[in-house]
Amino acid sequence: MIGLIPLFLAGAYVGWNIGANDAGNCVGTTVGSGLLGYRRAVLLVAGFAFLGALLQGGEVMSTVGRGIATSELPSLAVFTAMLSAGVFVTIATLLRVPVSTSQAIVGGVAGVGLAVGADLDASALVRIAEVWLICPILVGIMAVVIYLVSRSLLRRAGQRSVWQRLPSALLILSACYISFSLGANHVGTAMGPITNLEIEPAWMSLLGGAALAVGVLTFGRRVTQTVGSGITPLDTVSAFSAQTAAALAVHFFSIVGIPVSTSQAIVGAVIGVGILHGVRTVRMRTIGGIAVGWVATPTAAGLFSYGLYRLLALLTG
Repeated sequence: MIGLIPLFLAGAYVGWNIGANDAGNCVGTTVGSGLLGYRRAVLLVAGFAFLGALLQGGEVMSTVGRGIATSELPSLAVFTAMLSAGVFVTIATLLRVPVSTSQAIVGGVAGVGLAVGADLDASALVRIAEVWLICPILVGIMAVVIYLVSRSLLRRAGQRSVWQRLPSALLILSACYISFSLGANHVGTAMGPITNLEIEPAWMSLLGGAALAVGVLTFGRRVTQTVGSGITPLDTVSAFSAQTAAALAVHFFSIVGIPVSTSQAIVGAVIGVGILHGVRTVRMRTIGGIAVGWVATPTAAGLFSYGLYRLLALLTG
């Protein structure tokens, strides 16, 4: 039996990892385009991510808490799932790879669910996996459409000064929006397993949002550099298009309660606008490494959580 304090610490660790790894998804394009410095950008992400967690974090929290393992998990299993997810995201952040924390926690919950013999909702897992597969493709298409429309409108506006400043303002607004969407979707990823133990979700949103903000402020630079300039060079309109498309997708899936990857969304969007500028501008080696991380993360987290729970249960049993 694990007490509440270790569970809260594990949830805070996952939230910290989300902030550290996903800060780049929110402002990597803004920083990469040269519009905002890194320090100002992460303050923006921390504030709006915390707000999103408080206001709209409940739906995904419910899915992760009860929608994957439909029977109640023991506290040791919940602790193991969150610890396993956190470890793999920490490693990815150190390697500057934008991975999906959603994938890590879903894999971790599924792994311990199998280890304890809990009832797993196979249809929910399939639905989540389908979204993971489709999301980056759809977001890439959305980013291309937004870019083409935005570029056309700006060209029609000509050289009038107010319109020349508009892309920069829109880019900052889109960074705020995707940061809000990050908090709304990923606080459920961080704290959802704890709600399996019938703990009040509002307190979990508060703790998860705070941990996420701290992760952004303390350890977000590495992945920000990868997203901002490691995939393809971005101008202001391209960065705005990528961030807006990713924010719309993540926010939508937050509302319907599906834990979606902000990493997949923004990377798909950046690749979309990059291809529009010419395939040669896209660094395929970087994309290959990111894709490997997306496949390896849920698989490795699931296997690790399964084995770790078995070991801990043997030692504590």
